[in-house]
Amino acid sequence: MKRLIHAVGALLLGVAIATAAAAQAPEKKSITIAVGGKSLFYYLPLSVAERKGFFKDEGLDVEIPDFPGGSKALQALVGGSADFVSGAYEHTINMAAKHQPIKAVVLQLRYNAIELLMPSERAAKYRDGRDLKGLKIGVTAPGSSTNMFVDLLLVKAGLKPTDVSIVGVGAGAGAVAAMEKGEIDALANLDPVITRLEATGKFKSVVDTRTEQGMEQVYGKEYMAAVIYTTDEFIQKNPNTVQAVVNAMVRADKWIAKASPQEIVDLMPDTYKAGDPALYKKGLEKNLAGYSKDGLMSLPAAENVYKVLAQFEPSVIKAGKIDLSKTFDNRFAEKADKKYR
Repeated sequence: MKRLIHAVGALLLGVAIATAAAAQAPEKKSITIAVGGKSLFYYLPLSVAERKGFFKDEGLDVEIPDFPGGSKALQALVGGSADFVSGAYEHTINMAAKHQPIKAVVLQLRYNAIELLMPSERAAKYRDGRDLKGLKIGVTAPGSSTNMFVDLLLVKAGLKPTDVSIVGVGAGAGAVAAMEKGEIDALANLDPVITRLEATGKFKSVVDTRTEQGMEQVYGKEYMAAVIYTTDEFIQKNPNTVQAVVNAMVRADKWIAKASPQEIVDLMPDTYKAGDPALYKKGLEKNLAGYSKDGLMSLPAAENVYKVLAQFEPSVIKAGKIDLSKTFDNRFAEKADKKYR
């Protein structure tokens, strides 16, 4: 009789464990995370999660299509061809203003890490955004965070976004070529693109938000830059899938915080390094201070982003007050942070 009781108990325990595991399993195992410039340091945690196998550890099969810029990745989400976007938090506020709610679920980067680059001769004369008037300025894609960066510099200098010509040049070789060929007068972009151009000696950065000082001068103190975001509908229907994605990303954030620069360089594919691993490492070291260490987001940071957008973004200005608590959801990052502490 005791053996029967033990056997039944063991069976019930096994069923309970299996039921709990099934309850936590991703509802959708094959997912797509769109990104605008995958090789940029701005999205390094995404590449780390992929290459370290963190997504697979969470039971996910992840496809990561790469677009010329963040606004294009957002279009993929809105159009239904992507489940998530690795992109700028700014887009969540823009979409809230348009009554198309999306939510950030985990933080990758606290600093915007965008730079304004100019030919050295022009850079020597640069004072502030007033010197951009009438110029042709390259950005990753119109409507992207790099475009918003230019808009902010203009507005702070008393100009309008329409006082310059914006040209989408991507986030890789196309951006480098556009600058070297003189097709644009200035470039708002990120590393490793900027470091690669600076290394030629022909170009110089005049605004740099890779550093704490640069961030405070342009954006203010607390900020949220690169995040993973998705739609409210997807979160409601697939909470376990969202948790699995966030788990992988928080593990990536924590791995970067502890890894040496060389370990990160060695993990990344050769295509990211453009044939010069040493230069890639140099660029990486300039960006390391800005990464999130736990994936957690904050309302003060969200409020600061809103204050920035409210200076120039038409949809945000028109919308007036926006409930920022609805633009990000910290529940998943909090669970992941506890799990991988």
